[in-house]
Amino acid sequence: MTTKRILIIDDEYDIRTVAQLTLKTVGGWDVSIAASGEEGVAKAVDEQPDVILLDVMMPDMNGVQTFQVLQANPVTQSIPVILMTAKVQAADQRRFAELAVAGVIGKPFKAMKLPGQISAILGWDE
Repeated sequence: MTTKRILIIDDEYDIRTVAQLTLKTVGGWDVSIAASGEEGVAKAVDEQPDVILLDVMMPDMNGVQTFQVLQANPVTQSIPVILMTAKVQAADQRRFAELAVAGVIGKPFKAMKLPGQISAILGWDE
C-alpha cells in the first residue's frame, strides 16, 4: 500500500508542527506544510496530496477562499479537503456543509487522535 500524502495549510506554526509530527509518527504519512492559503494552493498543484487539512481562519486568504480556489482548479478540485476550525456554531457548520468539504475537525484537536479522525472521515480504515 502506498503512503498517504497530506498537506496541512495553517497560519499557526504550533498547529502545523504538532499536526505534522503526529501525522508522520502515528499515521505514518508523508506530510507537507504551508503557512498560507496562497502557498497551500501552490503546493497542492505541485504535490497532488491525497488530502488537504485546511485551517478556516487565516489572514489574507482564509480557508473558505482557499477551498474555493482549489475547487476552481481542475488539477486540485478532486482532492478531499478537511477543514480545521474553532468555529463550531451551528451556522458555521451549515456553511461548511454547503461547501461540500470532506469533513470538519474542531480545534483544539487531540493530536494523537488526528490520524484516526482523518482516516474515519475519508474511509481509509476499511
